Amino acid sequence: MAERGSRKHRKRRGARAPGSLFAHLDATDAHGAAAGLAWRQTMRRRVLVVAVGLALWTAGIETRLLFLQVWQFDDMVARAERQQLRTVATPAKRGEVLDRHGRVLAVSAYADSIYAVPAEISEPERIGRLLCEALEECSEAFRDRLVERLRGDRAFAYVRRQVSPREAARVADLGLDGVGFLKEHRRFYPNRELAAHVLGYVGIDNQGLHGIESTYDEQIRGRPGQTLIQTDARRRAFSRLDRPPTSGATLELTIDEYLQHIAERELRAAVEMHDADGGTIIILDPLTGEMLALANEPTFNPNDFAASTADTRRNRAIQEIYEPGSTFKIVTASAALQERIVEPDDPIDVSAGMIRFGSRQIDDFVRYDTLSFADVIVKSSNVGAIKVALQVGPGSLDQYVRRFGFGRTLSPDFRGESAGIVWDPARLNDSALASVAIGYQVAVTPLQMAAAASVIANGGELIEPRIVRAVRQDGQRIAVTPRVLGRAVTSETAATITTIMEDVAKRGTARRGAIPGYSVAGKTGTSAKVVDGAYSQSEYNASFVGFVPSRDPVFTVLVVINAPHGEEYTGGAVAAPVFKRVAESALRHRGVPPSVQPASPIIARRRGDPLPPVVAPAVRPVLTSLTSVGQGPPTMPDLRGLSARQALRALAHLSMVARLHGDGVVVAQQPGAGDAIESGMTSVLQLSRRPTPAKDGELDP
Repeated sequence: MAERGSRKHRKRRGARAPGSLFAHLDATDAHGAAAGLAWRQTMRRRVLVVAVGLALWTAGIETRLLFLQVWQFDDMVARAERQQLRTVATPAKRGEVLDRHGRVLAVSAYADSIYAVPAEISEPERIGRLLCEALEECSEAFRDRLVERLRGDRAFAYVRRQVSPREAARVADLGLDGVGFLKEHRRFYPNRELAAHVLGYVGIDNQGLHGIESTYDEQIRGRPGQTLIQTDARRRAFSRLDRPPTSGATLELTIDEYLQHIAERELRAAVEMHDADGGTIIILDPLTGEMLALANEPTFNPNDFAASTADTRRNRAIQEIYEPGSTFKIVTASAALQERIVEPDDPIDVSAGMIRFGSRQIDDFVRYDTLSFADVIVKSSNVGAIKVALQVGPGSLDQYVRRFGFGRTLSPDFRGESAGIVWDPARLNDSALASVAIGYQVAVTPLQMAAAASVIANGGELIEPRIVRAVRQDGQRIAVTPRVLGRAVTSETAATITTIMEDVAKRGTARRGAIPGYSVAGKTGTSAKVVDGAYSQSEYNASFVGFVPSRDPVFTVLVVINAPHGEEYTGGAVAAPVFKRVAESALRHRGVPPSVQPASPIIARRRGDPLPPVVAPAVRPVLTSLTSVGQGPPTMPDLRGLSARQALRALAHLSMVARLHGDGVVVAQQPGAGDAIESGMTSVLQLSRRPTPAKDGELDP
């Protein structure tokens, strides 16, 4: 108990005496305890702040990661690919365009394009000035645009594309940082303006914009390739994957480069001679529809098409319509003969020299008395053609107008071809029908008129005009076959119209289109143009269409001269001489032998030898019947000994088409005499001025 009390006593002892050692120690302990408590509170607050900061930072990072990985995932992947992967398109080389003999009309070659990296250019004004001094045709406006493109941080900007070698060399000599070169394909037309409206042109991005280049752009332009380049963080390439481009197909045209040159040369000369506004020449193969030449004036240079106007780039042969005038009488005459309304020798009274429809009067250019229907066409009598057309009627005439290819597009090789204007026959009164009969109140394209004349030349069939002969690709040549659109008239009617058109060149309005040594079938046309809503008294279209040799045609040639302002303005005076010059050159180029009065062969003999005897042709009576007697199919008559004219008349009565070789009298024929025949068959006749015995059905090679 004493011990417990003593302890209690010690616990209750009083305070230390001031100034004592124990009092000092007690004060120090109390102060340290208070400081430790304050430090712990401070640390606790700091740890709390750091913890909250770390929590907020972690939450922010997680939120950002969630945003990038979820909401912006696709965008980030795309940006990474753009930074790490570069896809460069490799343009394909356009296929060549060739003429029918393989001569190059259009070809692609490499050209330099100048580009800049604006992000690497610190002085755009100075660089722009230096580049402009090195480039050709650099205007102040172009320089301002160039400087604007050089500003900024873009990775690529074109300076100028497809520059000349001189410009590229001058820019390369400058050694400018941030300026480089790309190789691109540029289209070149080595013959400049030759066949410009046929070929067309291409744009800066290798796309066809006009002509054949546009129509066959998908085949010619090929398929572009791609180059995939992988780069590191410093844009240094470390991997490359190429997919090479596929070159385009080569087009083989029906155009003959030489004939195209002749057509353009003669057209340009005629336009200048007669101070005309323009013109068109078309050369067709009447048997296949192939266009051998298509020339327009004015023309342009497809190498620099941007410097031309829309008017010079317009393909007048297929886009410009005109009233054909008297050349359209071919259709009127064909309808009348095919419908048996009239025969070639039937007389037509044209003595009045004019015909009236109410207050309207249509005059003949020259006044005649009475003409046969054949001479109505030969002399180009408006009155006679109108009288016959009124008997044909609007419905029947409209059928033949459309059978000859008018009122629709004909060629699939050109975009923008006009169908022309053909009136509804229900709207044609007598006055309107009279206009159509003589080639007014109907609008046609030059190509339609050339195709219509070819109907007569080939025996009555409308053949689709084509400009593409074949497509070459991957070692294969796919030829384009001729396509017959329909039969317009029978071969008999075509033969009769051919005879009439021959007389037009011999003694009619186209005498200046006659070619010595060759039979020419043609028709002239002179039509007044509409100016300010009325037919002009000074503006005309002068035209001529014909084919040669007329009985074995090789060429159909159309000439249209727009608004000749010289002393002469008619088709016979302006267009027919152009036809003659073009056709003569074409016949020589093709090596077509003369069909009328060929040159006599030179026979060499030794001096003193007698001259060979001259054998006179056997005289044969003119046939009175050309069909078989009795029942059975008709048979071929014996035409040997007949003149060419007599044989043609005989075959025309049989509705057969004649193909003549040589000159003189018939010495051999195919089919042979007595062979079975059918309407529309072709008979080949061998003619000679020194007949020799030959078996039926055998011809000279």
